[in-house]
Amino acid sequence: MRPFTILFLVAAACGMYFAGFSTWDFVSHLDRDVHSVHCSFTPGLVDTDPSAASGCHITLMSPYSSVFRAAIWGGIPIALPGLAVFAFLFFRGLDLVLNDRQDDKRATTFLLLATLLPVLTSLGMGYLSLAVLGATCKLCIGTYLSSFLVLISAIGIRAQGVGEEMDGFGRELGLSFAEGVGFVLIPVLLYAAMAPDYSHYTGTCGTLTKPEDTNHVLLPIGQQATGKTTVEVFDPLCPSCKGFEGRLAASGLQGELKRQALLFPLDNTCNWMVTTTVHPGACMMSEAVLCGDANADKVIAWAFEHQDEVRETAAKDPDAAKALVVGAFPELKACIGSPAVKSRLNKSLRYAVANQLPVLTPQIYVDNTKLCDADTDLGLDYALTNLLANGGAKGKP
Repeated sequence: MRPFTILFLVAAACGMYFAGFSTWDFVSHLDRDVHSVHCSFTPGLVDTDPSAASGCHITLMSPYSSVFRAAIWGGIPIALPGLAVFAFLFFRGLDLVLNDRQDDKRATTFLLLATLLPVLTSLGMGYLSLAVLGATCKLCIGTYLSSFLVLISAIGIRAQGVGEEMDGFGRELGLSFAEGVGFVLIPVLLYAAMAPDYSHYTGTCGTLTKPEDTNHVLLPIGQQATGKTTVEVFDPLCPSCKGFEGRLAASGLQGELKRQALLFPLDNTCNWMVTTTVHPGACMMSEAVLCGDANADKVIAWAFEHQDEVRETAAKDPDAAKALVVGAFPELKACIGSPAVKSRLNKSLRYAVANQLPVLTPQIYVDNTKLCDADTDLGLDYALTNLLANGGAKGKP
């Protein structure tokens, strides 16, 4: 066995390992519960920071981790066909060895062409991870590295071949391509067939018992003036809320919602329902959103973009955190901290008390019917599509 062939098999096996663990992480969340993430190169170790702010959690819960989310709860994880592709490459590498085809130009040329798929996919996913999500995942990086290693080793295998026979390459290319499609299609179809049906949870997780906004605390957000009236309970410095916003935007369902925000900062400097400050500066940032009023969307977007900076600054010096916000929105200086906005934020919290809302963000109510908390991440597209289609009616028990 030649060195480049050995390298190819090792790289393909590593790709199977990394993609396999990524698939396992995804599948473990299909019970609608919270689980640790295997964000490590070391077998058996899990992410030391399994919070919504960790890179592995961000990439796993992002709208780019799976496809067909509206049809299947959570969708089909991208890592699954990735696992199948690396398994196919490993199989083709073994074929070169077991059938003495390391000099076969047809077989080695196809092998080289086949490695372009994981490489191009890795380039695309890497761009989304860094440029769009601003987060990295160790398992993802391992998969990317494996992709480039199989390409490099396949180039070496092809270059070391001594045979020149290429007759019948078109036929072999077609057969091998069909074989590769089968490798990917079979596990994907099996996964889709075995995916859990959670439609019976639709509309069963509670309602707003007193939805009337007599104190005018619900703040219109988004650009949609029509659609299902939606109340979103959120904290502008909450990483999960930021993640939800990204998933909702990617779902394409925003156009069916007339969105309103209920500010619920997880910060005990204004929220008496929390015993500790989970997100330092959240009260001040919530006041800024309320002060923004017609420009609330811009303030929220800025808060999401600068969450870490504001929280870290507020933990050390609340006045410095306020200065950050005022620097971005100088027109809000007189409003933030004023008795009027403090009273309005307090009334927002009273609205939450009146409706017996749990101390949790985000929470979503569509026409007063709650989207289950377990459906605000991986199951968002599926559950929200069902909720909109059913008009909030309860699913079958």
